[in-house]
Amino acid sequence: MGHPLRGAAAITGLGMTPMGRIYKSTMELAADATRAALDDAGLKKDQVDGLLINAGITGTTGGGLTLSLQNYLGMKDLRLLNHMNAAGSTAAQMVQYAAMAIQAGMANHVLCVFADAPLREGSSAGAAYGSAAANPQRPRGMPGLYAAAGYFGANTPYALAARRHMAEYGTTQDQLGIIAVGQRQWAMKSPIAQMRDPMTLDDYHASRWIIEPLHLLDCCLVSNGAVAVIVSSAGAAKEMPQPPVYVLGMGQGHPGDSNRAGDDWETRTGARFAAGTAYKMAGVGPGEIDICQVYDCYTYTVLVTLEDYGFCKKGEGGPFVQDGKLGPGGSLPTNTGGGELSGYYMWGMTPLSEGIIQARGQGGARQVAKRDTVLVTGNGGSLSYHACLILSPHGN
Repeated sequence: MGHPLRGAAAITGLGMTPMGRIYKSTMELAADATRAALDDAGLKKDQVDGLLINAGITGTTGGGLTLSLQNYLGMKDLRLLNHMNAAGSTAAQMVQYAAMAIQAGMANHVLCVFADAPLREGSSAGAAYGSAAANPQRPRGMPGLYAAAGYFGANTPYALAARRHMAEYGTTQDQLGIIAVGQRQWAMKSPIAQMRDPMTLDDYHASRWIIEPLHLLDCCLVSNGAVAVIVSSAGAAKEMPQPPVYVLGMGQGHPGDSNRAGDDWETRTGARFAAGTAYKMAGVGPGEIDICQVYDCYTYTVLVTLEDYGFCKKGEGGPFVQDGKLGPGGSLPTNTGGGELSGYYMWGMTPLSEGIIQARGQGGARQVAKRDTVLVTGNGGSLSYHACLILSPHGN
């Protein structure tokens, strides 16, 4: 007998705003995405009885979405409401908790919303996240020692993680660059991607260093925008206008870090726990995944995540991606909208939104022919939080 959650819920609505330098408040962006998702699902606002909210980086600095979004959207008599933040893993988690609530009879249709607006007119993308990451309180104890040594922000831990993988397994700069080039090739096929100019491996190497071994083109974009998805029961989904995208499997993994020698969070992530749970629930393995939408805040995140999902052995991620199999025409189509490196950066909503588009068969020039199973992953912190979904156009 299959898992009771396998295929019990489906994604029935998707709404997206334009991405990039879109200067609206996060509330306005969330409302725009919500209207689009409701239209997509063929629902009226009063038919939605669950709301899950994720505020992005501006949620930690002021100006981000709050629980007051319910009133801003004019939603009444909700049976499910929460404001969630597990960083880049939140989008997948919102769908997970929505599916579980629906299966438990707590809600019928759950709206999951992400909106962020770190970019300001006249300021650079670097300044946007530099100010967003600023800690209003002086760090004390161990965090203070880290800051004094120059260890702060997201770039530093990911650079160290990539460097450790290189030292232990021989991963090369070219192998990271091939990931970036492949995703740009996908982005060139997507009308909603921010970065659609051609890019070569030489272009990758010529981009400036951020923190070695990470070049600028190893790092994700910064985007203003919003994405909303609606999760419904499998039964209701069959009567709705869009092709249902069923949730076959889900999982989470959060390994923690003792801050002591011997921890290997840099090369063995929570993805390996999430993978086992999701594969078992869905009744599939890595060999049966047709399309991957992997959280890609950095090129290295893609490489280590593919290892932890069993697409190759630990330490073999570099040689695995080297033949370009992740790009158009490759044997493992990955981040088919350009991902966060070349598409748009909406935290975990980037892989989720593209996963929905591909599972529906609505990818246009970038559509992958075989789409029976789509893996969507989310990662947050310094490889600290992980969640995933296995999606399919086929239910039970």
